[in-house]
Amino acid sequence: MPDRPTARAAIAAVATGFEEITEPAVPGRGTAGDGPLSWAGYADSRARATARTGEEESVVHGLATIGGLRCVLLSFEFGFLGGSLGQRTGDRLEAAYAAARTRGLPLVSLIATGGSRMQEGMVALGQLQRVARASARLRASGPAQLAVVRDPTTGGGWATLGAGADVILALPGAQIGFAGSRVRPAGADPHAYTAEGQLAAGQIDAVVPPEELPKTLTHWLRALHVSGSPAPDAAPVPDALSAAGLPGTGWDAVRQARSPSRPRAEAYLDAYFDHRLPLSGDRCGGTDPGLLCGFGRRGGRTIAYVAQCGTATRPAGYRTAARVIRLADRLGVPVLTLIDTPGAANDAEAERAGAGAAIADAFAAMAGARVPVTTLVIGEGGSGGALALAAPENTHVTRDSYFSVIAPELAAAILKRAPDEVHATADQLRLRPQDLVELGFARSVVPPLPPPGG
Repeated sequence: MPDRPTARAAIAAVATGFEEITEPAVPGRGTAGDGPLSWAGYADSRARATARTGEEESVVHGLATIGGLRCVLLSFEFGFLGGSLGQRTGDRLEAAYAAARTRGLPLVSLIATGGSRMQEGMVALGQLQRVARASARLRASGPAQLAVVRDPTTGGGWATLGAGADVILALPGAQIGFAGSRVRPAGADPHAYTAEGQLAAGQIDAVVPPEELPKTLTHWLRALHVSGSPAPDAAPVPDALSAAGLPGTGWDAVRQARSPSRPRAEAYLDAYFDHRLPLSGDRCGGTDPGLLCGFGRRGGRTIAYVAQCGTATRPAGYRTAARVIRLADRLGVPVLTLIDTPGAANDAEAERAGAGAAIADAFAAMAGARVPVTTLVIGEGGSGGALALAAPENTHVTRDSYFSVIAPELAAAILKRAPDEVHATADQLRLRPQDLVELGFARSVVPPLPPPGG
């Protein structure tokens, strides 16, 4: 295995102008002695670690600049007792969180740790509660927390600093998991403990090659370090990308919305944003490729987005959406949602994954948002599975979209109507874009852009 970068080399690879912060001295935290358990040889182990690494603890922290943006940066020294967390590590981590909170700066953590320090026993394990408390305090005060997960990141360091961050990036091939390599069950799938496996399971947001990390962190810091007013302006309504005309009948509206040639979410997001930073996964073991979430930059401002892609939205998608909406709300970032789904996934797997609870959580996130939310319906608006992500008083529709309490085919079936009555049922549901404006559900029908020179 190649040598791991030192804590300071990891800092130098992504930041400039690092100014180390020395944590306040705490009585009884000296380096002498064999620690709180009187573990024989612990003092000697620490001394050897210091001689080998030049560090006095497994973490260094301070102020730094990444891409011209200031942040609080902490970095783990794996060569110091495996980057393990002890009492003095807890002092430094708590001080780093406090520095970010008092300065109103985002916290970037470069993590490489084997977990809690056995030579300090329960004293070391208790540091996880200190870290969790410090993280919660920073979250309550606003600034974002970004984690870069290096190799390896296991145990309590992963379960607090890593998995508890707002945005989690990982280096390719990094070992990630609560269980370290020596304590995993026999026969466990090794892929599950890698960055790539954790990405597939929805536990991290992206795997970033080392050479791309400085640029990626710069983009994220610029997007998340928002210093605007508590009530930002709403995200502008996107321009309609289709030249479709208003549908004459309810079934015409359904047919236009279901057309395979209709512009989809990816095209709308590409036209709307100058740059996008995707977020992935629900942090509960699931992903939904039919829902695109993240933060984007448009004309120098940050806007969060949640976009359905025309498929039935799965529980993991709703949980991911709720995560993004709540993060945007905390940071004071407006939200854009694009609605396009035949409805929520209702297969047995979706029910086992908690479809009802996930949809309820999405409704709650939208209802609780203090920042403005803008919604554009760009295709199908299928029942509550679509409504859960629609802004109650700021929803707009395109000409090739519809919104309905239920799909007309299902409505006819429930009403025990013949199949040839589906079209008439669509008319009765008043689901056309112009109907939605008349009913007060939508604020406007967004017209297509005029042709160049038109």
